[in-house]
Amino acid sequence: MKKKYKKYLLYSAGLIAIIVILVIGAAGGYFYSLKNIITQPITENEEKNIYTAFLLEIYDKIQENYWDTLSQAELNNLFQLGTEKLIGGSHPIEPNDKQGLETMIEKTLTDLNDEQKQEFTTKLATIVLQNLQPMGRSGLYTTQDEQALKNRVQNINPDKDLYQDLGVAKNATPEKVEEVYQEKTVQLEEKIEAPSTPEPEKEEAKQELKKVESAHQVLSDEAKKQRYDQTGAEPTIYTKIIEPNIFHIHLKVFSPVTFDEFQTETNRVVDQNLDTLVLDLRNNIGGSIDILPYFIGPFIGYDQYAYEFLHQGERTPFKTKVGWLNSLVPYKKVIILINNQSQSTAELMVAALKRYNVGVVVGQTTRGWGTIERVFQLENRISETEKHSIFLVHTLTLRDDNQPIEGNGVEPVISTSASNWTQQLSAYFDNPNITKAVEQIWHVNPNSYY
Repeated sequence: MKKKYKKYLLYSAGLIAIIVILVIGAAGGYFYSLKNIITQPITENEEKNIYTAFLLEIYDKIQENYWDTLSQAELNNLFQLGTEKLIGGSHPIEPNDKQGLETMIEKTLTDLNDEQKQEFTTKLATIVLQNLQPMGRSGLYTTQDEQALKNRVQNINPDKDLYQDLGVAKNATPEKVEEVYQEKTVQLEEKIEAPSTPEPEKEEAKQELKKVESAHQVLSDEAKKQRYDQTGAEPTIYTKIIEPNIFHIHLKVFSPVTFDEFQTETNRVVDQNLDTLVLDLRNNIGGSIDILPYFIGPFIGYDQYAYEFLHQGERTPFKTKVGWLNSLVPYKKVIILINNQSQSTAELMVAALKRYNVGVVVGQTTRGWGTIERVFQLENRISETEKHSIFLVHTLTLRDDNQPIEGNGVEPVISTSASNWTQQLSAYFDNPNITKAVEQIWHVNPNSYY
């Protein structure tokens, strides 16, 4: 199994050297040059400094938690090449084991002041982590980076204020929210449609209208408004009945509350004679993987094998944790939309639905971002004002044919690049309204829903 996935690792020293050069070049070039590095070994009585301890903790966490197994030689090589790039030349110490790596790091830090040591340490950690395959996926995180990641997964934008977007006070009544929404919508639509409006102003008005509609969608719904007021999280699901029998659900991201939103939205329309579901995963950036066993269950049943993870040569299967939803029973026809921006958790969900022939997958091959990253806190600190962690690729995900999603993506059953894709879709559903509705949805940018 391990050999099958070796292509994802840069085990060649030459290749790693090239990658390191590219990464550090992007980070701002050479760090500094060190001359006359002392090569005598460190004595046992010499105290290990905090910077060495920091880097060696990262070394250990990579060996223990990285998705594939790296030998000491391979990991030492990454640290050595990164060090040589930072000092601007070859290093007289070539580490053959972890103790040798410790010696190399200690001697590199010897003549630096504290500020230089901290800068060297963070840059070397960044180089090593970013050069783990898939390249650029792992990294050194600050507390600010970690919070930004949490916000992204929970669909929280701290720089956005929906009340300000709509133009109402936080204590505005539902009637006031609706009144302001109607007024602004009319004004903006008139501006967009007016022949005298310059094109740049029309585009600006369209963006403003999008913000107003997005804010209204949340603030006019008591449950969504309450969640937003408490957490700052915006909805992760957009829904619309586009034909008397067709329900369109677009999932923007998988957050911890997305499954609750999904149940709420499907229950809301359960009595409206719907029989066709368009599940839209275009531009879905992924997010919380823990929610997936719950999300897939309603489509394939309880306790069914849904997908597998690959970690250091071992496969781990995952089963669904819930069963059928009564709100989904009426949908006899299912279409799943994907594009080249569907990634991560969204790709894994598509692969599972495809494995069980749930509906017809239509669109483009997904992005091929098939990794699960985890945050590992670092006990050692190199700054009194900052606590670091590492964001590390921990697992590869496998698609319906047991090949890695990473670098391959998940292919649609019907590719929209084919000139006759609508005819292919019609062969599945003898209903021209379904084909027409899917075609119309496909030509709408999913980002316009928010």
